[in-house]
Amino acid sequence: MCTGCVQKQYPDRGNTCLENGSYLMNFLGCANCHQRDFVLIGDRTMVNEDEEEIVTYLHMCKNCDHVIARHEYTFTVVDDYQEYTMLCMLCGKAEDSISVLPDDPRQTAPLF
Repeated sequence: MCTGCVQKQYPDRGNTCLENGSYLMNFLGCANCHQRDFVLIGDRTMVNEDEEEIVTYLHMCKNCDHVIARHEYTFTVVDDYQEYTMLCMLCGKAEDSISVLPDDPRQTAPLF
């Protein structure tokens, strides 16, 4: 993956996990052809293993097919929570956890 194409490697994105798309605010331009154009998604794969969904793809320069970064997104259900993760040099790193219950037990206030 190319460190010359991004402003910051693996920026912290908090809980923003992207299953598809690109974080263009972090894209400087292609270090290979020196153009700042659209970023294409290539070699997208989706694998379901042991109740875990893993999506991977490559961010590529529209003009010269230079590989900018490899994107990995995972989704799992653990106990009563949906767990999301993202790791990509362009889009950043992020984790999120959402309760599948109507009321998230972590968000309730104590009664006493």
